[in-house]
Parts: sequence; C-alpha cells; structure tokens
Amino acid sequence: MRCYVRFLVASMAACLPAPLGSLAIASEPADREAFPRVVRPFLAKHCAGCHAAGKSKGGLNLDALGDEETFRTRRKAWSRVHEYIEGGLMPPEDSPQPEKAEADRVALLIKQALDRDDCARPPDPGRVTIRRLNRVEYNNTIRDLFGINDRPADEFPSDEVGYGFDNVGDVLALPPLLMERYLAAAERVAERVIVADLVPGQPRPESHRRILFREPASAGEYPEAARAILERFASRAYRRPVTPPELDRLLAIVQIALADGENFERAIQLAVQAVLVSPNLLFRVELDERPRNHPEGSNSLRRGVEPIGGYEVASRLSYFLWSSMPDDELLRLAGQGKLRSPEVLAAQARRMIDDPRGRALVDNFGGQWLQIRNLRTISPDRERYPSFDEPLREAMFRETELFLAEVFREDRSLFDLIDADYTYLNERLARHYGIPGVVGPEFRRVRLAGTARGGLLTQASVLTVTSNPNRTSPVKRGRWVLEQILGAPPPPPPPDVKPLKDDRVVQTALTVRKRLEQHRAQPSCAVCHNRLDPLGFGLENFDGVGAWREKDAGQPVDSSGTLPSGQSFRGPTELKSILKGRPREFARCLTEKMLTYALGRGLEESDHCAVDRIVKDLEANGYRSGVLLRGIVTSEPFLKRRY
Repeated sequence: MRCYVRFLVASMAACLPAPLGSLAIASEPADREAFPRVVRPFLAKHCAGCHAAGKSKGGLNLDALGDEETFRTRRKAWSRVHEYIEGGLMPPEDSPQPEKAEADRVALLIKQALDRDDCARPPDPGRVTIRRLNRVEYNNTIRDLFGINDRPADEFPSDEVGYGFDNVGDVLALPPLLMERYLAAAERVAERVIVADLVPGQPRPESHRRILFREPASAGEYPEAARAILERFASRAYRRPVTPPELDRLLAIVQIALADGENFERAIQLAVQAVLVSPNLLFRVELDERPRNHPEGSNSLRRGVEPIGGYEVASRLSYFLWSSMPDDELLRLAGQGKLRSPEVLAAQARRMIDDPRGRALVDNFGGQWLQIRNLRTISPDRERYPSFDEPLREAMFRETELFLAEVFREDRSLFDLIDADYTYLNERLARHYGIPGVVGPEFRRVRLAGTARGGLLTQASVLTVTSNPNRTSPVKRGRWVLEQILGAPPPPPPPDVKPLKDDRVVQTALTVRKRLEQHRAQPSCAVCHNRLDPLGFGLENFDGVGAWREKDAGQPVDSSGTLPSGQSFRGPTELKSILKGRPREFARCLTEKMLTYALGRGLEESDHCAVDRIVKDLEANGYRSGVLLRGIVTSEPFLKRRY
C-alpha cells in the first residue's frame, strides 16, 4: 500500500525532472551493453517487490517492459520509471535504498535508451501553427518596409505568451479589437508614407519615393506604372513573389479609385492600405503549394515531411534574428534556391547578428528568456531601497543588453553568461555596484577582476526581477536558476501553502534565510524548497535591487548552501563554479529555449534529437555562441515541417 501511495504522490513531489545531483553525469556516452547488465538487475532488486506481475502498484508492471526493445511500445511506462529513479522518488523511503551513483547510472542508461528510440524513428520536424506577427514584429516590419520609425502596434492589445515567449503561434489569436486596430493602423501608415495631395514641384518624402519609384507622365502610363509599383511593393510586404491573381486584385483597387476621380498617388495609397491588412502580411504562412500530381508533392502526401520553401526559410531567419521581414539579400538568396545550404545559412546568420537589427535577438529572445522585461513594471519599495530610480532601472536594462550582445556578436563562450570577468557599466550603475573609476553616463566595458560580480546571475536586472518589492527572494532566485539555466523547472506550489510572514516586525527580527528554514519545516514545503532555496541562498549577498550587502536584519548574510547532490558552496562565486561544472545542462537548456523561440512553437519529443545534435556540436566547439546559432538555423525542425 505504501508503494502505491508513494507512486500517486510522486508527481507532486517531483520538483526537478533532473535533480542537481544527477546532472553531472549526463555527458557520459551511451553504453548499450550495460543496459541489460545494469538496469534489469537494479529494477529486479529495488522495484520488482511492488511492480512485478501480480504486484502492479500504481498500475506499473515492470515485467511487461521487458528489454530495450519495448521502449517504442511502452514509452510512457519507461519514461515514468526514469522520472522516479532520477528524481529519487523510488524506491520508497521505507525500503532499502540504492547508492546514489548506482541510481544515477540506471537513470542515465534509461534516458539514453529513450533518446536512441526517439532518434531511430523517421525524422519529424513538427508543425508550426500559422501565426500572426506579434506587436514587436509588426512594428519592425513596418519600419523596414517603409523606412519609417512609427510604432503603430504600440496601440494593439498585448500579445499572449506561450512556452515563455510571445511569438508562439498557438497563442497569437486575432480578436475583433485587434482587427479594428489593424484597419486603423493600415490607414494611418498608408497616408503617412504616401502623400496623395502633393503639388507639382513639392519634394517627395523618402517613404513616398521608396514606393512610387515610377511616376507616370500621363494617364496612359498609369496601368503599367501601377503594376510595376505594386508588384515590387507587395512582393516585399508578402515576403515572397506576389502571384498574378493577388496582383490583379490590387490593380483592381487602383482602377476603382481612378474611376472615382482619385489621383494616381491616392489610388496607390489605397492599394498599399489593402496590402497592410492582407493575411499575407499579417501572418506567416507556410504551405506546400506543389500540386498533388507533382512527384515531390506526391512524396509529401505519403511521408508528410518536406523542406519548407526558400522564402519561408528567409522569413524564419529574419523573424528569428531580427524580429522583422527579410531584407533584399535574403529574398535574393531565397529566389536563387541557396538558403538550404548549411554554409549559406551560417554565413547569413553571422551577417544578421552583426547588423544593427541583430539587437532584436537580445531584446526579444534575451529579454523573455531572462525575464528582464518584467523590470519595466517592477516597483521596488522606495523606503527600503531609496537608491532605486528610473536612471538606475534603465542602466540595469542597458548592462544586460550590451553584455548579451557582446556574447553573440563576438562569438564568445556561452559560459560567459554564467560567469565573466567583464560587463558594461556607466557611472550610475557602477556606483550602485560599488565599483570605482567609472565616470559619466556613457556605458563602457569594465573588467570585474577582484569582485563577486560576473555573468547574468550577478547583474542587477536579474537580481531585481527575482526579488520581492521589499526583500530578496531566495525561492524566486533559485527557481530562476532551475528554469533559465538548468532547464529543470519545479511545479507550482500547492494552493494551500501559507506565504512567509512579511511584516516589518518580522523583517527586522529574522533574516530571510531563517524565515525560510521555518517554512521548510512544513513537510509539504520541504521537498521543493530543499532544492530551490540553496541556489537562492548563494545570491543572498545581493539585496532586492542587486546591490552588495553584508548584513540582513542586522545579522551577517549567510550565503552558503548545500545542493541535493551533496555539493556545498559559499557565495555567488562558488555557486557559479558549480553551475559551470555542468556545461551540457546549461547548453541543453539554452538550446531548447532558443529553438522554441526560433520555431514559434513548443518543443516535442521528436525535437530532442535535433537538440542533442546541437549540444554535441557545442561541446565539440567550445560552446561558442555562433555554433548555437548555426545549429539552430541548420537544424531539421528549422528547415523542414510536417504538412
């Protein structure tokens, strides 16, 4: 009975899919011969008493699993066994316990067998939902389409977030209010870029000349000029060559406007307005347009997996790295059929990161991965943190943006993100950090030798968004490390958990650490907090807005911690050293998050093999950021789709 109950409650107690103690061996190579020699005896010794024929506690019969050949037919059961062994949830506490190294070894072998089964199946690159441009993408597309800096999408409703990002197709709905805003924005932008009431000889705005590159001398030239203008404009707006029927519909708008007495500029303006509300601009559509009797089309119907078209690859690249439309070079390469070449893709990714528009990857991927977008709305207690003001808030943002930009632009090691001997500071932020010698409002690269700073974990932006308004939060900081660095998010807390007492009397009498120790005394809280809190304790020398401190509630700060693996540390420097000692876990976490962002969908089991290949490539090439970008843009999920 105890085994059965244990299995029922295990999922609630499983705070880590991969406990920190087992992560250190994840890079061990596969050993097929060891599976029958190690796994089966382990299960027979420690699990069969409750989960063999006639004793299938929790509905799990290990006898039915057989050998490694059953991984395909009984995948869920094997995944369940892996989860419980790796999480330390089985065998039950009242049963003889295996050595931790032995359990870690068994969990690893099961995981390797699961991965082998995944990768032995026919490749499945997944399927991306047709998705609209989010607010950032719409603004950037309008900017690059017309060469103007208007931001019409700032008035649109907020975008929903899925899998941590706001560019995921499954959550980007089109409510009636947004459609109304699209119509209004199209009218305003069209009138802004094409001035229809210009008098002869009056200078034309640049946006006007960009679109009306041909000015007909007489009404007889209108049809030919309109066709040339709209063919070029619509092809750029749709991010692919406009089709004859699409062009004919736009020309019909011009003809109707001219017949109603409008001038040529006004007629083109109305056609541009129609383009701006077209689904071909507002949505990113990837369709297999080959006829059913086409040899490749027939193959597609049979297998369901095909490469996406060159123009679709161009859009995937541009919205991944620029959050905007493809430029002329990408569209040219797409038209030439060259965007499926790994060398061309890698070269384009490098070019795009070096372009000023490459900052979008930092702003939109980095801002959401690190959750520092929340810094815009956070309001630390001004009485508790009187030094916090708007210039400091902006400086926090700027440091992280410049730091991330260097890592990707200079092809630096991804582990600079965890620990680096440099950052970017201006005088305001340097004073906040207690670093002398930085004068003036300009940001500059600063060496951090001899300080506890270095890497994202010690930057004020991250430390502030992982704090409460009036105090630090080791729980939030620990959760942030698990989710954003190690890819092992804990479940949400049970609904009946009582929060920490947070009144001023308690704050001045007890340190946060002491209060959390009392909290962990509750059995329902201890399982998760024993994993969360130590990571957060390592950052306790940083207050709620990221300034260094030596005391909390009048007592010396205790920044030591012991992980479930038994590893102990004191302070942020030693904590970062432990995290750097687990390179594959961080590389896998970052790869999964960036691939999710690049694809605009959540990852599936079939994506694990692509992630594995990228991580192995990173490991073989010093974990350089450029290797990660190259791996993403040349991966099967990025270049193919299931139709």
